[in-house]
Amino acid sequence: MKSGIVGGCHCGAVRFAAKVRKRPALLDCNCSICARTAYLHLIVPHPDFTLVTGRAVLTSYRFGSGQADHLFCSQCGVKSFYQPRSHPGAWSVNYNCLDIGHDLTPGIRKFDGRNWEAAKARLK
Repeated sequence: MKSGIVGGCHCGAVRFAAKVRKRPALLDCNCSICARTAYLHLIVPHPDFTLVTGRAVLTSYRFGSGQADHLFCSQCGVKSFYQPRSHPGAWSVNYNCLDIGHDLTPGIRKFDGRNWEAAKARLK
């Protein structure tokens, strides 16, 4: 069963909507960027995600392999979603950027981003 969610950045310039399972499995990554920003990954297939507003204010940041496209609001600096290299057919939505009042009951799974290749191989 899927649930509709909405969310966005701190200033409200970036807004999105998505359809996700009511009991999603979140990934808690310990890589250099996720650990510093307390990012909790909610993986959403591209067809189930809609960017409602903010395309013009998004700025991209790439590091390491350059495969992940980290998208930040250029006004407030919040990364509410991005294109991860681990899931090329999906967006990673920051669970912490969902609007209050959603009905999701997630489980959290650790992802060892410091040892990315081995952690990716263990994803199912």
